[in-house]
Amino acid sequence: MLECGPAPAPQDLCSHQESLSMVAAPSDGFHGSQWRSTCLLPTEEQKRDVGHPGRATLDESLGDRSPWEEELLGQIRAMSDSQRSRVLEAIQHRIEEHTQVITIPGGSSGLGLQLPRAGHWGPSTVFCLQLLWKEVADPGIRELLAPLNLEPQQPVEKAFLFLVYGLILRECASSDLVRRHLMRLLELSHQTAGQREGMAVASGIASSSHLQEVWATLEHLGRTRVLRTACTSPDYQEPYADVHWRWVSSTSLLCYGHMALHAGEHILPWVDNVISRMVYYFSCSCYDNILETSFLSAAVMLVKALKQEHSTRRYRFTQIPELIQCLLAILQKEPNFLATLFRQKIILVIMELSKLRPSLKPVVKSRILQTCLQSLYMLPPMEMLKSCLPPLDLAPDVMVLYQKSMQALDLLLQTFISENKSMDEMCFLLQHTEPWLKSDKSHECKRVVQTIFLLLKYVVDYVKLTDEATPSMLGHQIGLLMLLWRDRDPVTQSHSRQCIYLLLQLLIQQKGSMGQFMHLNKMKNFEAKALRRSEMKFYNLVKALDRSLTPAQHTQLILTLLGGLCSHDHLQCDLASQLVLMIFQNQSIKVEQVAEILQGLFQELPSIVFKNILQTMMKAVTMLGTQHTQETVEVMLSLCHPSERQVLPLWKALASNNQLARKVLMLLYMKLKLRPPKELVRLSQQAELISLLALGTIYELLYTREYKATVRWAFAGILVGLLTQLHYLFELDVVEGISDYQEDSLEVKPLSPCRTCLEALKGLFWTTNYWEVFAYLQLLRGWELFEHLETYTEGVTLLARAMAHYDCEVKAVLGQAVISLKSSEERDNIVAILVITEFLNSQELTQYMSRRAMDNFLSLGLSSPNQLVRAMSLKGLTSILMDPKKVVLLRNQLAGLLDSFMGPEPQDLMGLMEILGDILHSLGTQGIGATSIRMAQHLLSLFEDEQAPVRGGAISLFGDVVHSGGKKYRPALKRQAFQALVPLLFHLVDSCPAVVMKTKLTFLRCAILLKWEFRKELFGKLAWGHGLGAENDIFIYMALIYLGSPHKNLKRMAMKFIGLLYRPLLFPEEGRPENLQEILGGPEEGLRLREPQILPELSGRHH
Repeated sequence: MLECGPAPAPQDLCSHQESLSMVAAPSDGFHGSQWRSTCLLPTEEQKRDVGHPGRATLDESLGDRSPWEEELLGQIRAMSDSQRSRVLEAIQHRIEEHTQVITIPGGSSGLGLQLPRAGHWGPSTVFCLQLLWKEVADPGIRELLAPLNLEPQQPVEKAFLFLVYGLILRECASSDLVRRHLMRLLELSHQTAGQREGMAVASGIASSSHLQEVWATLEHLGRTRVLRTACTSPDYQEPYADVHWRWVSSTSLLCYGHMALHAGEHILPWVDNVISRMVYYFSCSCYDNILETSFLSAAVMLVKALKQEHSTRRYRFTQIPELIQCLLAILQKEPNFLATLFRQKIILVIMELSKLRPSLKPVVKSRILQTCLQSLYMLPPMEMLKSCLPPLDLAPDVMVLYQKSMQALDLLLQTFISENKSMDEMCFLLQHTEPWLKSDKSHECKRVVQTIFLLLKYVVDYVKLTDEATPSMLGHQIGLLMLLWRDRDPVTQSHSRQCIYLLLQLLIQQKGSMGQFMHLNKMKNFEAKALRRSEMKFYNLVKALDRSLTPAQHTQLILTLLGGLCSHDHLQCDLASQLVLMIFQNQSIKVEQVAEILQGLFQELPSIVFKNILQTMMKAVTMLGTQHTQETVEVMLSLCHPSERQVLPLWKALASNNQLARKVLMLLYMKLKLRPPKELVRLSQQAELISLLALGTIYELLYTREYKATVRWAFAGILVGLLTQLHYLFELDVVEGISDYQEDSLEVKPLSPCRTCLEALKGLFWTTNYWEVFAYLQLLRGWELFEHLETYTEGVTLLARAMAHYDCEVKAVLGQAVISLKSSEERDNIVAILVITEFLNSQELTQYMSRRAMDNFLSLGLSSPNQLVRAMSLKGLTSILMDPKKVVLLRNQLAGLLDSFMGPEPQDLMGLMEILGDILHSLGTQGIGATSIRMAQHLLSLFEDEQAPVRGGAISLFGDVVHSGGKKYRPALKRQAFQALVPLLFHLVDSCPAVVMKTKLTFLRCAILLKWEFRKELFGKLAWGHGLGAENDIFIYMALIYLGSPHKNLKRMAMKFIGLLYRPLLFPEEGRPENLQEILGGPEEGLRLREPQILPELSGRHH
């Protein structure tokens, strides 16, 4: 069942006057702190209003008079001023004498005094003046009253006395007499409702002929009485004199209302003054129900008077916003239940006022809408409206009161759109319904959707919008309605869908597309016939919206749906996510929308509660990235600093598609190369450089599982990009924080740009499982060379040497280096030539590029303006690969040096080892053959030299030698490596730190040559392990190899060896072995493991 009726036709806007009819005033003696019961009862006139909605009391003509009234006026006009004065004095006396005795029937409730309607003089309404008759001795006055056929037994009605009083004043020619007698009347008590209403009636009638005199009298009353009694507390027990004037401000308000009602064509020159006095007296008086009732009654009369004046539409009013503000103040103080038609009457008065010129400003209209919507929508649900009423003698029909109040609201909205027939106005009205569309209370949401539906239905049927405005907020309002498509209330569901259809119809009407209009009608018919819930109808609506909305509106629609993802209502979240997914699937997102949509999604992501909703949105991001990859990447770079990682889920979503992930990394690589010169980069802009944002993002993606395969695919480009980026950062001189980085620190803080680049470079090798290259530089402290521009080229050279040695992406990196060598950027040339010259020693280089092609590229470097590039190019051209004849010369030179090196007392042993190392490196893939075995044996004897530099040099050179014999001599070199293991283990605790570092590298190189398991873990302990625990772990990695040995003794000894190492952890009170010999030579079970016994056996297993 609907809570409000159908939308009224246009003519209904002019047929609601019955709602403005006045009801009786509140009961006398009411105080603001109490709630009245009698004034809640509907008067007979209210009941007639409810039963006969077509009764138009506002349109009654004030000029229609009965014969009785004409006769009375004739007699009054025939009287002299002295006679009139005596009659007025007599009436004053009777009113004052019977103030507490005679009351007005029905005068204890409602908004005003019940006076006989025009044309109803006679027996049905008693108007006897017998008491007045007895007091008037003048025969002329008796003659005046004689035609009324008054009978002595009839009682007197005070209301008639005020009416006669006003008629006499109106017919008086003397202004002084009018002012004098009107002031005397107003000095009577203002305590009772009938008295106040009677004074106002008399003043109003008198003003029809003496407007200035009545105005002056009311001004005097205001200065002398109203302002004196203003803001007096109603709870204060005042003396009788104060009670006499207590409600004089209410009387004044009623007087101004009746003045306006009787002003006729003179209303417009006076209307602003009248309104200003009404507003002022209302604002400065103590607020209670009598004041609010009098003000509303005066406002009703003012509106009625303005409706009767045809020139009102041409007049520019100045006080309407202030008057509306007072009405809204009354509306805000209404209790949260329905017992009277106050809400309806206030809204209808505001509606009439909104038609006047100038048009209301948006801020005033906004205040009206907020107050009216809140007053009605926050009422209890329909089933609770009656139970919320306070105890009453006669309970009103709350259903009728509710329907009439809601109809008044509908009329107000229709008036607003009729006064400004534009889509902007429609959006303005809908904007104020947003808080209620988002309400968690079902009845509030139901009411607002019904209101919107009736408004849209009215506009579609009766209003032709005058412009083709396309406000973007219309998309937002459509989105709010779409989020109600799965509301638990079926009425709300149905109305929300119909609202979307109506809005689409308005948009199509604006465009004048008949084809779309016909298609929309078919969709509506399909919707009406659908008997089951179907996602297809959603999809059809989404497609229709995609065609009809502008990009700005479409963006607002999507942003609103994204806001619905954060609801704690799973139904609404699921609906919002499915709708967004449909929109993205429809490929209706334009390039200019991508930024705002992604920013909106990024803001909502942390607040999404349900996991499946988040997964759906990641699918949507994948679709958006597929359609607009470049724009998506650019926006995501700008969302936040990569180190903050909130944007990481979006990057992961782009990796769900392999091709898309590759595009993403390519774009990041291109962004990384956007490097403006130093002179164009301000210090404040460095953090905002797109290349730095791309760098930070690449660093994060290196450690993201979803991008692992893609990073491996893009390895070469990322490597060259990072190397050149680091050089660029040195050029910008942003090197702070690069050297003070601590790997084992638990403190989490953002890395500096240079440190980020270096860590990304290290992470590239580690995450792609090229850990041997990483380890080579780590154990030689080669990464530290990248921390300074002076040693940067050494770092690149060492890195390229390690890559060539372990055949790390040589082909791909060589291709990238060749491209960089052709670049116009000097930093690109430097990195390229350093990499190329080292790769010339690679075993596989000739498979990737011919000697002739390499010669051309190196010759290209000779013409470079950079001295380093020229020098390295020349070095490359003189390498073994480019000049094979040098192999024989180097080997001959090596033979002579070996004789000196292996002699009994060699001269400059350190210099010899350095030269031998250089020759080994220069020979590269050619190797030194059988000579390597002799060198290894001799170097092994130097491990125990007394001089630390000699020990370190021999250990380091040993690592180079065991890799330089070629395939033919590899088994023999492996035996040499086995023989070196135990000495190398002891030198891990050498007294010289430099020797320890070189030992670690050589030990690891031997493990790699021997193809041990757990090599990567072994490196971890060598590089980052500390103390005896780290040494034990290294021993354990060695012993694990022999757990699968076919020799039982070796297997048992390996198990014993591991057990002894772990025993101190299980039994700390026993202490731990002091040294390796203690472990190897323990007394248990009579079995002793000695080095001479085990080494031949170990070497035999790896031949």
